[in-house]
Amino acid sequence: MAADLSQIVKAYDVRGVVPDQWDESLAELFGAAFARVTEAAAIVVGHDMRPSSPGLTRAFARGAAALGVDVTEIGLCSTDQLYYASGALDLPGAMFTASHNPARYNGIKLCRAGAAPVGQDTGLATIRELVERWSREGAPAPAAATPGTITAADTLKDYAAHLRSLVDVTSIRPLKVVVDAGNGMGGHTVPTVFDGLPVTLVPLYFELDGTFPHHEANPLDPANLVDLQKRVREEGADLGFAFDGDADRCFVVDEQGDPVSPSAITALVAVRELARHGGHGTVIHNLITSWTVPEVVEEHGGTPVRTRVGHSFIKAEMARTGAIFGGEHSAHYYFKDFWNADTGMLAALHVLAALGGQDTPLSALVSQYERYTGSGEINSTVDDQQARLAAITAAYTDRPDTTLDTLDGLTVTTPDWWFNVRPSNTEPLLRLNTEARGEQTMRRVRDEVLAIIRG
Repeated sequence: MAADLSQIVKAYDVRGVVPDQWDESLAELFGAAFARVTEAAAIVVGHDMRPSSPGLTRAFARGAAALGVDVTEIGLCSTDQLYYASGALDLPGAMFTASHNPARYNGIKLCRAGAAPVGQDTGLATIRELVERWSREGAPAPAAATPGTITAADTLKDYAAHLRSLVDVTSIRPLKVVVDAGNGMGGHTVPTVFDGLPVTLVPLYFELDGTFPHHEANPLDPANLVDLQKRVREEGADLGFAFDGDADRCFVVDEQGDPVSPSAITALVAVRELARHGGHGTVIHNLITSWTVPEVVEEHGGTPVRTRVGHSFIKAEMARTGAIFGGEHSAHYYFKDFWNADTGMLAALHVLAALGGQDTPLSALVSQYERYTGSGEINSTVDDQQARLAAITAAYTDRPDTTLDTLDGLTVTTPDWWFNVRPSNTEPLLRLNTEARGEQTMRRVRDEVLAIIRG
């Protein structure tokens, strides 16, 4: 019987419940399909700490090797460590992870050589078609006369050295840093990346455990930052970092335990990357980052470019414009010197270097990058996304000093505030983000839009 992949092959990756929606037999077919689509002589694969990850990864490797492709297995790694291997080895790569999803999920993030993303329009749709056909026929593509080899390699130290080569952290003042790895891959990578730095590391939940016994490895949910905030205050630490399950996103809290917005981190890192590149360069930001980001970029000689939400759009714009850096509200940070791929760890090193290079606390340092009041993302379940968007459009059309654009959902902008409403691609939700020059204005606009969304 043919596999139904409609529920697990997403826009940018494969993700679903194991073994209910996919298993090792399907993973083997995905490996063969990836080999066929990339036409590569060799690939690199890695995996996170989920209980199902090693078996799925081995099956994928077998499928690729059967078609004559040599496979380098780097074992336990963060997603950005897999991107490093893809870039440094110039090989297509596959990362087995479900990021911040619950333990029963697993998935595959795929990239071509040089960490170039694979999505629906760049190979994933073809991979899905092959897997569905082969599962229907009961056999994958004809095996090669000579199967490929499967060999193990350790890239952790080389990955750490590459990151350290991109940020000078040798002369920073001593800092105490609490890191919440959420039982995810940050517990694997942070000790090696931070080794030798003048940093007193206070580890929180570094034990690799894909069942996530302490809290979900999703720092975007404020409930999952509570333990980190408490520990930062108890330790009198200078700051705290929280990583998601596959450690490609990094969230920051200051010395008071207060979250620092990813927009502020984007602005801070943009300033440093612009300085590294001679005071000029393009910086990508998605359309729901703060007004602060393009302002700061321009103030430091850079060119801000606004784009849709989502890593495939960011990476495409990075490549198209030759941008030196890109940031999103979701704490994904992209670097030209990291093959345009996202790495929260490199952003964390930038924060350490910026803080450790001067004497003020982090709250004071980032205050210059927190100029406006934002609502954060507010999700509302609706019966008809397009009807609600049409109602919002009608309500704000023809108002004075108001512009509307549809780059991604609907964005409405005035001199004093803006908001964006985007439909979810996978759920009957509308996502609202708004920002204003003051708290009272932000609340008024937020409530006015929510009243329309929620009818």
